[in-house]
Amino acid sequence: MLSSYRFRRFKDKIAYVLCLLCVIIAIIPLASIIFEVIARGAPQLSLHFLTANGLEGGIGPAIQGTLILIGLTSLIGVPIGIMSGVYLAEFGGNKYASVMRTINDILTEFPSIVVGITAFSIVVVGITGSFSPLAGAAALSFIMIPIVARTTEESLKLVPTSVREAALALGLHHWKTIIRVVLPAAGQGLVTGTLLAIARIAGETAPILLTIMGNTYFFQGFNQPMDALPLRVFLNSRQPSVAVQAQAWGAALVLILIVLTLNVCVRIASRRQFRK
Repeated sequence: MLSSYRFRRFKDKIAYVLCLLCVIIAIIPLASIIFEVIARGAPQLSLHFLTANGLEGGIGPAIQGTLILIGLTSLIGVPIGIMSGVYLAEFGGNKYASVMRTINDILTEFPSIVVGITAFSIVVVGITGSFSPLAGAAALSFIMIPIVARTTEESLKLVPTSVREAALALGLHHWKTIIRVVLPAAGQGLVTGTLLAIARIAGETAPILLTIMGNTYFFQGFNQPMDALPLRVFLNSRQPSVAVQAQAWGAALVLILIVLTLNVCVRIASRRQFRK
């Protein structure tokens, strides 16, 4: 009996060590990338670098463009994604919902370059006739919507059925139950899905390369080309100048910091809201 107990403890320790090794193996590439970006990008950071335009050796227009793109894309993608997820979770017991889930899964893994080409053909060439932040937001929304929809559906499914039944028993309509009871209960999951989608679109290069083109100046209008950090990193990294390549490392570090700051701020705000 004692030997059997020792053997089980031995297997438990082996499983623990293997899991720990897998975590370490997964962290090493991430840590090396972050260390490389910080080591090469931190020396570039300065007030001039963060606020000047491209002609003066700064990335101010790229920072502004990234924030504008995130905002516009969120205005388009988050409401559509949440409503799609609500439909799939609350009314998804039919063949149409099954087709929507399949399409959603396909869009989640869709190559971003194909999304960019599609947005270029439809929005840039067919609708606006020019490179613009609206075209970039339209392209990025196709990447954001399936992520938000999928996480919303899974979050709503975690809300116990008894909660819905209790609200309905009190006389609430189905749609009021979803808005007032189910969505607040799944709020943390919705926030997580939105943050994942923002982190994904913030670093996309191919769609914006084909839709906003790039610009060395600050925002000039919704129908004019615009700069963004991923685009600036891509363009500067291909230049032969060592100084310009160093600016690409600095822009990459700023992009990581922006995504991290957005995640932390939204997490803090959402926790305070849900505690109330």
